[in-house]
Amino acid sequence: MLKLFALLKPLRGSVAIVTVLALAQSVANLYLPRLMADMVDHGIVPGDRQRILEVGGVMLVVAVLGNLCAVAGSFFASKVATGFGRMVRERVFDRVSHFSVHQFDHFSTASLITRTTNDTTQVQQVLLMVLGMAISAPMMAIGGVVLSLSQDTRLARVLIAIIPVLAVVFFVIMWKAVPLFQKMQVQIDQLNLVIDEGLSGVRVIRAFDRGAHQSGRFDEANRAVTGTAISVNRLVALLMPAMFFMMNLTSVLIIWFGAVRIEAGQMQVGAMMASLQYAIQILFAVFMVTAVFVMLPRAAASAARINAVLDVVPDVVDPAQPRTAGAARGLVEFQDVTFQYPGAEEPALTGVSFTAHPGEVTAIIGGTGSGKSTLAGLIPRFYDVHQGRVLVDGVDVRELSLADLRARIGFVPQKAVLFSGTIASNIRFGPDPATDDEMRHAAAVAQAAEFIDQTADGYDSPVSQGGTNLSGGQKQRLAIARALVRRAGIYVFDDSFSALDFATDARLRAALRADLTAATVFIVSQRIGTVMNADRIVVLDEGRVAGMGTHAELLRSCEVYREIAESQASLGDAA
Repeated sequence: MLKLFALLKPLRGSVAIVTVLALAQSVANLYLPRLMADMVDHGIVPGDRQRILEVGGVMLVVAVLGNLCAVAGSFFASKVATGFGRMVRERVFDRVSHFSVHQFDHFSTASLITRTTNDTTQVQQVLLMVLGMAISAPMMAIGGVVLSLSQDTRLARVLIAIIPVLAVVFFVIMWKAVPLFQKMQVQIDQLNLVIDEGLSGVRVIRAFDRGAHQSGRFDEANRAVTGTAISVNRLVALLMPAMFFMMNLTSVLIIWFGAVRIEAGQMQVGAMMASLQYAIQILFAVFMVTAVFVMLPRAAASAARINAVLDVVPDVVDPAQPRTAGAARGLVEFQDVTFQYPGAEEPALTGVSFTAHPGEVTAIIGGTGSGKSTLAGLIPRFYDVHQGRVLVDGVDVRELSLADLRARIGFVPQKAVLFSGTIASNIRFGPDPATDDEMRHAAAVAQAAEFIDQTADGYDSPVSQGGTNLSGGQKQRLAIARALVRRAGIYVFDDSFSALDFATDARLRAALRADLTAATVFIVSQRIGTVMNADRIVVLDEGRVAGMGTHAELLRSCEVYREIAESQASLGDAA
């Protein structure tokens, strides 16, 4: 947690103000019982109205100043805590956004959401309590003990004897509560995962009539969190009655023994009243520290989970001294490329070499698991190769800045991803906002204009989260339009035509060839009809290049390609 609190450095000015205000509040609270004791024992003569007003006025001023310091301290502590929470969320989001694709596998989506929201809130709340009590509570406790001893040494022994008992009770409760707090955060992850799967997969759940099963999973996860929370709260709930029992017991003992000593003439009434006030302040300070420690285990578990994300070093980062690519725009070269996923037994790609020139269409085809999407992901540097090189315009992609590299590429992923907003905002998702004419041209090339014009609001039509209010083919066409509007030198279509019918597929490919005459185009597909007119077809089989050439050449020379073509032809005949 201390490592996470290092983020407070930009807020150190506000932290210093909180510290000063806490010290002033503590001094005021400790000074009031002393004034009261002096007034009771020494300072008041019956009928001396002026003396009463003087002493009472001083006490009133001290009390008001103490309260003002408390209010101001709470304000600045809240400001620091909320600012800290904002910085932590920004830091986590920024780190996650720089993860490579396979690094996302270390954390589930539900877990990352929990760490950004619930875990950050836990740490933020503890920081708020620490800022409000870390200075005042220890000072109140130590100062109260010292001033209580100065009033009457023997009476203060009662208080000194109670504190260790309270500490033992607190230690036992926390020793049992810490593992439960850690367990509860993991269970919250699981609950969020079940909720996320239930909402995102609602169509599949309904199609297979598994609503009752999903409800059972949710109930199980919910009961697990509830059971752990109840167990923790039962333990923590013991602290409050234990605290008040000790406070009341201490008050009774101080009054009892104080009365005995007053009767014996060994102390005065004011000293006993001051000792009683100091005892309440000391125990209340201990209670405040206890409240911090009640939340500390859960916050510590949350801080560890946040640090686990922040400690991950992104695999794909900008080079120390980025190079600038050459004048050729769109030349892509694969030179003996080998890539293996972390933990995999075999490489996903082995010894892949070919060159794609501007103005050409290069198609990638192969069976399931042959490495087609992996090869496509190496171009925008979603992963780094283990052997060989991927060159863009004559420069290794690892030597280019990520912003420069990806500005040259229009990428359409295998799964079309849309964001909540409008059709126009999704097409203009790139960093450079497109004009209306550019947006409409891209939509026309992507064969999306026909269905956009049929909607009531046209390009201002709403798009729900994930594009759930659109069909699969509509989402794919919008994703293609989003890539085309960038006017990049390289376009990668990773199986982006799979949801289109054959007629729309053919029109789209014809429009792309006419529009992208100067760009380098990669088309990843499993359809022979989609790739057969490409200038170059790269056939992958178990991560290796099984053949390369045109459609006619591969039918003659590549057995793998011929088998794919014959299987699809037989399926077409059967249909």
